[in-house]
Amino acid sequence: MRRVSFVLISAFMFAWAVVGAAQGNPEAAKVKNPVPASAESVAAGKAAFTKNCRFCHGADAKGNGPMAPQGSHPSDLTDAKWDRGSSDGEIFAVIRDGAAPKFEMKGYKGKLSDTDMWNVVNYLRSIGTK
Repeated sequence: MRRVSFVLISAFMFAWAVVGAAQGNPEAAKVKNPVPASAESVAAGKAAFTKNCRFCHGADAKGNGPMAPQGSHPSDLTDAKWDRGSSDGEIFAVIRDGAAPKFEMKGYKGKLSDTDMWNVVNYLRSIGTK
C-alpha cells in the first residue's frame, strides 16, 4: 500500500510540475520590457541570438539546431505556442534562468546583459507569428 501511495504521489507531483511549467510564470508575466523594439534592438537581438542560441534553436529559430543535446527538443521560437509563457517578461525569464523542469537549456544570467536578453526578446517577437 505504501508503494502505491508513493507512486501516486510522485505521479501527481510530476504532473503538477509539468502543468505549472506549461502555464508560464505569473511573476515574470508582470515584468515589462524596458527596451523599445527598435530596428537597432532587433538587430542586436539577432546578433546575440546568432552567437548564443542558434546552435540549439537553429538559425531560423525553428528548434532544429545542429548542436541540440541528444534527446532534447528545443522550442520553435517562431510559432504561436509558448509553453513557458508568451509575455516578454516570461520569455526574458527563460533566457535568463533556463528552461524548467529539466533545465535542458541553461540560463544566460551572467553571460548576457539584461539589455542583450531584452534585445533577443525583441528579435524573437520580430520573427514570430503575428
